[in-house]
Amino acid sequence: MLSGLAAVIALLALLPLGFVVWVALVTGWDTVAAMLFRPKVGELLVNTVLLILLTLPACILLSVTLAWLTERSDMPGARLWAWLSVAPLAIPAFVHSYAWISLWPRFHGLPAGVAVSVVAYFPFLYLPVAAAFRRLDPALEDQAASLGLPPLQVFCRVVLPQLRLAICGGALLVGLHLLAEYGLYVMIRFDTFTTAIVDQFQSTYNGVAANMLAVVLVLCCFALLAFETLARGNRRYARLGSGAARRAAPVRLGRAKPVCLLIPVITALFALGVPVYTLGRWLVAGGTQIWRLNDIGLALGQTLLLCLIGGVATTAAALPMAWLSIRRPSRSNRLLESFYYLASSMPGVVIALALVTVAVRVVLPLYQTLATVLLAYIIMFLPRALVSLRASIAQAPVELEQAAASLGRSPAASLWSVTVRLAAPGAAAGMALSALGIMNELTATQMLAPNGTRTLAMAFWALSSEIDYAGAAPYALIMVLFSLPMTWLLYSQSKRIAGR
Repeated sequence: MLSGLAAVIALLALLPLGFVVWVALVTGWDTVAAMLFRPKVGELLVNTVLLILLTLPACILLSVTLAWLTERSDMPGARLWAWLSVAPLAIPAFVHSYAWISLWPRFHGLPAGVAVSVVAYFPFLYLPVAAAFRRLDPALEDQAASLGLPPLQVFCRVVLPQLRLAICGGALLVGLHLLAEYGLYVMIRFDTFTTAIVDQFQSTYNGVAANMLAVVLVLCCFALLAFETLARGNRRYARLGSGAARRAAPVRLGRAKPVCLLIPVITALFALGVPVYTLGRWLVAGGTQIWRLNDIGLALGQTLLLCLIGGVATTAAALPMAWLSIRRPSRSNRLLESFYYLASSMPGVVIALALVTVAVRVVLPLYQTLATVLLAYIIMFLPRALVSLRASIAQAPVELEQAAASLGRSPAASLWSVTVRLAAPGAAAGMALSALGIMNELTATQMLAPNGTRTLAMAFWALSSEIDYAGAAPYALIMVLFSLPMTWLLYSQSKRIAGR
């Protein structure tokens, strides 16, 4: 039963990928060539490649530096700086661009795209790299130092290779966000495939043009996935031999401490100080009249309702696969699980286009309904719930399920009465992380939500698009305040998983 449910959910999750393949097949090569081999598509491709090539190295350098300072050095206030390095995740990317554009109206183009992307997305890299630093065995570094290697060579030849998996995984996550992001780049007037797709869909409803751009965007995602697989390699990173790894002694910064302290301070000023200052400035400038309580209350209520239903639905959809991956590990189940991650790697705009096309052509009554937007959320955020559930189910003793089965309970009843209850903390974390993504989701919600839907993100976007920055400030503030606890949960979970 659980295998069947997991397979059905995997097929639903693969709908966008099937849509892309179907579009490429039915359109015909002549039309495909005419739509793709155009100067505009080349410009979008160059913009996308440059954005990734410039942003990812900057994020890697900043994240590795911050992670080393907060986890391996004696920098004052390391715990505070560690939290402040994660806190920018509570601020949606389009709010970051709103903050910078408010301060610097001429901040546009590729330089702006790279700068804002770095401050908005580097925490996705910092989290896994910091967790990897906590798990490193300093014995390898001690052995390298005993062979006469200077500290810089020890770091490059011993430490960095052990961070490869964390860096590759975090960079992949950042890269996929760069390909999928819409609001950030529209505000700074930087054209990407996602902005072009949404523009085609909303302004001219040119389905063929939007679908062809979606094909190229998905190919970019697959290229990124392939590059991450090659960069990750298949080396062994586990500790061999008897004994347990010990905690590394903090490195003394000495006279370099004031200079090193400037790095997290400047990062916090750019990633947190600018958005906080901008929001405060517009809230003060707008006064009491920008607090339209009826409109804000309606947007908040609809957002929380979507977050609650979407979080529960996503976690419930991830439960069968999470249980199978832990209790029934097999090659077929691992393949099935990979489909979940593959589907979620596609940008939200592609998922929305696929569901719009399927709904209009096959099940028209579902077009612009709650069911359609919930399916989009499930496809997009399944991995967030799946990872959290897997960790909790792995900690639940299988003997308790076996005992329940010996008392005559069915597998489903045993799963519900024993495993789900023991995995409740992981389920709650999965729901919170899914809800965080849903609260800040803009593109798919705009394209799929029922008429009359106005979430906090949609209201903020509508007002900021009209250059009513003061009117948009309350919505941005509420999104940040509601996202902070969920970001703290993510930070705490990464600490706990890393054993600290």
